[in-house]
Amino acid sequence: MSITTFIVLGLLVLAAGYGVILYNNLVALKHRVAKAWSNIDVLLKQRHDELPKLVDTCRQYMTYEQDTLEKVIRARGHVSQAREEGDVAALGSAETELRAGLGRLFALAEEYPDLKANESFQHLQARISDLENAIADRRELYNDAVNLNNIRIEQFPDVLVARLFGFRDFELLEFSEEEIADVNVKSLFNAG
Repeated sequence: MSITTFIVLGLLVLAAGYGVILYNNLVALKHRVAKAWSNIDVLLKQRHDELPKLVDTCRQYMTYEQDTLEKVIRARGHVSQAREEGDVAALGSAETELRAGLGRLFALAEEYPDLKANESFQHLQARISDLENAIADRRELYNDAVNLNNIRIEQFPDVLVARLFGFRDFELLEFSEEEIADVNVKSLFNAG
């Protein structure tokens, strides 16, 4: 064998090795997105389980607020359906609907001193608020993982490996403009 053959074989081995490294990095990114989604999913399930308890507690005191309670339950169903289907866009919309309903519910609770003083309500309100904060944190991590994945599968030479092996981009979990805008607390008390 000639020196040229060794050089060509060496270059092919290096190229193959580099391709394997790119592939493994893309696999790691894909699994990071899946893990981030799984972390959100766990929190959504926990909140899903807590909401009926909150609504039942409120129902005992809020005899005139059935519409608000029904909106929270309906929004809970929309979040659950979007989560089960893995529809990130629908989940963002459903989350906005649910958070608006919860905001309204918590604002209305201020008008019911016995409810506000109820230990079960206080516990559930704190638990759901903690879950909301955790979901926001996990959403940030998920969107970061999605962004890294989406950038890498578009960059050269990663794009060659990504297309060859069918790596895909993922959708960011975004909420509507109402969700990220400042809350008008006065309107929550006047709505009705």
